[in-house]
Amino acid sequence: MKRHANVLYIAVVMLLFLQILSFVSFSSLTSKMLSSQENLEMELKITKQENQYNINEIAKIVSKQKRDVDEQIKLLKNEEGDFSEIIESSIKKVVNLKTTHSAGAGFFIDSRGYIVANQHILNGNSRIEVQTYDGRTFDAEIIGEDIETDLLLLKIPGVYDKLELANSDEIKIGEKVIAIGNPLGLSFTVTEGIVSGVEREGMNGLNIYVQTDVTLNPGNSGGPLINEDGKVIGINNFK
Repeated sequence: MKRHANVLYIAVVMLLFLQILSFVSFSSLTSKMLSSQENLEMELKITKQENQYNINEIAKIVSKQKRDVDEQIKLLKNEEGDFSEIIESSIKKVVNLKTTHSAGAGFFIDSRGYIVANQHILNGNSRIEVQTYDGRTFDAEIIGEDIETDLLLLKIPGVYDKLELANSDEIKIGEKVIAIGNPLGLSFTVTEGIVSGVEREGMNGLNIYVQTDVTLNPGNSGGPLINEDGKVIGINNFK
């Protein structure tokens, strides 16, 4: 009887040992599985972040390449003499001017509505009407005028796109230019030519004029003379 009890006791101990061993093995396996799952989730998260970074970088590169291509196309058009984009952008910044007895043009040099034109368009008038490219009309405020250089500064209410001024010291003989104006008070027109001389003497005795072969008509006065970059190198003044 005692012998049977010992055998039963040993069997119980062995069974308990096997259960403990199984539990330890299962716990270890579970721990490894959880660890593997966490590692997998971490790797997936890192991969997702890397993919998103790569997508963003690719988007930046594509955007930059598009800008570069657009700029190259613009340069090629300029080299081939196609000023359509420059004219389309510049002409919207030019205005028509009218008084009782005369007409001319001017252009915005400041987004706050400041306009440069020729002083002689006043022709003794104290009232001058400005018409913008989109057809709106305003009575302009005369800010200042200089008879010797034939310059007039006007202002109208509102906010507008302005033309940029080029460096007059960098004007080169032979470079292409465009004159925008309001010949005969008809509408906005453009004529193309080249610079044929710089620092020419004007009727006022000042050597400050740019000579071009651009066709000008009455009403072109005060309009901008722009270069291939769309910047103003002069003001159309006299034939």
